[in-house]
Amino acid sequence: MYAAPFEYHSPTSVAEALGLLDKLGDEAKILSGSQSLVPLMKLRLAQPRHLIDLRKVPGLSGVSESGGAVLLGAMTTHSALGASPVVRARLPMMAEAAGAIGDPQVRNMGTIGGSLAHADPSADWPAVLVALDATVKVASTKGERTLKIEELIAGPLTTVLKPGEILLQVRVPLPAGRYGGAYEKLPHPASRFAIVGAAAEVFLDSGGAIASSRIALTGIASKVTRAAYVEQALQGKTPDPAAIKAAAARAAQGIELRADLTGSAEYKANLAAVYTERAVKRAVSRALER
Repeated sequence: MYAAPFEYHSPTSVAEALGLLDKLGDEAKILSGSQSLVPLMKLRLAQPRHLIDLRKVPGLSGVSESGGAVLLGAMTTHSALGASPVVRARLPMMAEAAGAIGDPQVRNMGTIGGSLAHADPSADWPAVLVALDATVKVASTKGERTLKIEELIAGPLTTVLKPGEILLQVRVPLPAGRYGGAYEKLPHPASRFAIVGAAAEVFLDSGGAIASSRIALTGIASKVTRAAYVEQALQGKTPDPAAIKAAAARAAQGIELRADLTGSAEYKANLAAVYTERAVKRAVSRALER
């Protein structure tokens, strides 16, 4: 099927893009990596009258380190993130997640900002970035604001972005001390979206016990979800296999699980425990190496 007719716009600055979006309003959609919006347009589930393509806007892609954080342009592709020396050295969980997204075309065309703005409940980046306590910078003609990923995503395919706003940048604070992160997922065999995915960032104290952790799950609920009961169960524990397994068993506790064609709620609860255990074990292993 072909997309409905639309007018194509290719701005060359953020100001021009924001001006177009402000002028065209609800009739316009932002095109970033095209890996989510274009398929919806071909199915005529989305029929924007105007497309605003950000690919020629300078300064919206790239990876840098500044002020104790890694800064990611919203138009940075998954493959560029996975190959970035900064990301690979400083945030290895992000590098491994990037390599597990989709297929080569999706990784080479899809962008981190596009993924976050699309807010698919089975996407990888929301879980990884929630575990890393990341924020996004968004802008409109009225100014800029900063949001945590947990604040940005409101539900399935829904964000709190206001009309006229564009997501410009992702900021990931660099963890300090003895820490480690890991991402584990069961990918759908066709789409490679996460049937269940678990991202874990673990911090150890001087004695080797778990001082704190941030664990986020994707694929099991209507949006990315913190595994709060696992975090509580790990607090202060020596991270031996038995303690990790007992804590991970609580992964789905308190979460309204989403049954779908990939499995029942009970199936996903079991998978959440398994993949949380795997992610925490690898995160702890990385922390112990520091």
